[in-house]
Amino acid sequence: MEYEKEGGEKHRLTEANNVLHVEIESAEDFHQRGLRDLERIEEGESVEDKYTLSLSNLRELDRVFSEKNMELIQVIANDEPESIRETARLVERDVKEVHRNLKELEKLSVVEFEQHGRSKKPVVWYDEIDVHVDLLNLNSKDTAEPSAV
Repeated sequence: MEYEKEGGEKHRLTEANNVLHVEIESAEDFHQRGLRDLERIEEGESVEDKYTLSLSNLRELDRVFSEKNMELIQVIANDEPESIRETARLVERDVKEVHRNLKELEKLSVVEFEQHGRSKKPVVWYDEIDVHVDLLNLNSKDTAEPSAV
């Protein structure tokens, strides 16, 4: 990824920002959204091609996008560390803890890894995170596991 420095700050050169969409929704709402998209496709309509991480409640949102995880994501996006070890050094945290956090984020496709020799380079494919919370239908007691499409 190329960067342009402007006033000492780095800016990613892209035609349009890639966005990670996050929905707070029940498992039922997640499935219904998927079924609606399938029906549109079957009817020949186009469906927006976007990756959406579906989380069941605000606790899940807080856990996945905790302050420490957001620090990892931001360092990966801005500094493009070559390894997990370098990522840990940049955030001044234990390598094992950073590895555990990154593996969890990888399971949700929030972080990906590229193999670089013996090292795994963490990467993020997005420039923004868009979180959607429907306050009228928010079910804080739903405890289903996170899903992604």
